[in-house]
Amino acid sequence: MPPLVLPGEGVPVKGMRLKTWQISPHYHCSIIGTCLTTGELRQLLVKLGEPEARAAGDHALHARGVRLAGEEGTAGKLLNKALDRRHDAIIKRMSKLGDADELRRFWREAYDRGDISGAYWALLSHPATDEKLKRDVFGDVHMLSHLVGSASRLDIARLTDLQRTVEEKDEMIARLERRLEKTGSERDEMRREIARLQEAVIQAGAASAAAEAASRRKASAPSEEAPRSGELAQKLGEVREELRRQQARAEEAEANAAELQRENETLERLLSSEDAADEGAGVKVRGAAEGAILYVGGRRSLYDKLRALADVHGVTLLLHDGGMEDSTTLLPAVLAQAETVLFPVDHISHTAAGIIKRACRESGKSYQPLRSSGISSFVAAIGARG
Repeated sequence: MPPLVLPGEGVPVKGMRLKTWQISPHYHCSIIGTCLTTGELRQLLVKLGEPEARAAGDHALHARGVRLAGEEGTAGKLLNKALDRRHDAIIKRMSKLGDADELRRFWREAYDRGDISGAYWALLSHPATDEKLKRDVFGDVHMLSHLVGSASRLDIARLTDLQRTVEEKDEMIARLERRLEKTGSERDEMRREIARLQEAVIQAGAASAAAEAASRRKASAPSEEAPRSGELAQKLGEVREELRRQQARAEEAEANAAELQRENETLERLLSSEDAADEGAGVKVRGAAEGAILYVGGRRSLYDKLRALADVHGVTLLLHDGGMEDSTTLLPAVLAQAETVLFPVDHISHTAAGIIKRACRESGKSYQPLRSSGISSFVAAIGARG
């Protein structure tokens, strides 16, 4: 009679996601290199008490991470927790898929968007992923690693199909309308704040004038009033400082309100252009032959809105967060699929900006720093292409 093997002893339980030690060691190197950043791997090894983790080079860290992937003990479990925590959102989305065909379609969509790291781990650990699909996605990631080091292969562009169904256009317009409504509310609130601050400035000005008048009166009074005059002078200084702060806040609020107004007007123009486009026949895709745009950095919370705005302009948009969650080692490969690169200077790391500039110089591609991560800066940049 064969020995009984309990769940958790290296054998996957049907219907449950796989751990790294339950996945073939053939894939461990690509999982560690693609799905965790060097900083995250170093932090994990320091937590595990590895004596050389803080000073170890990137290759040494990678090699240790690959060995951990095959261990079922505490270290291996912490490694799996780190992978799951980092890619929690995409794991939850992929958990709703039930067969290899659905998983393959999900992978292709993620790959075309440049969302490689999370989708790779979620797919390899998914219980419905068969060996053929594992080999195929491993091949995709393996070839990406070659693209990073070869300028000629970096020229292999991947154009996403820009033709959208009427339902997709309706959803895009709905997202824009929701954003328009939100910016309108924010603008109204900002205007109320400006009015409040202006009233505070007026009151502070009146208090300053009263304090100055009192100070002048005390200055002409007998010498026994000198202590009181000193108190009034101190109070006058405090009032003036408060007036300065209120004026600064009012100016900042007015600048924010102006930015919201510009964003609101931009969204209104986009919605108007969509309405006009709907009067024509079919979906008109503009700029598809011009190639894709890669947007690096910025705020991930705005990515869906940026995609919708790019669709309105007929632009293929690729996204990479500059190393917050997406590995910077894959940035050159994603950049290879784009014609030009945009990045907001207020929301990008120095490392990612350096990679962009160096890769663009080597490949002859253009890049454009944006003033801010706001929607209006993005729209102005892609609008200038048309």
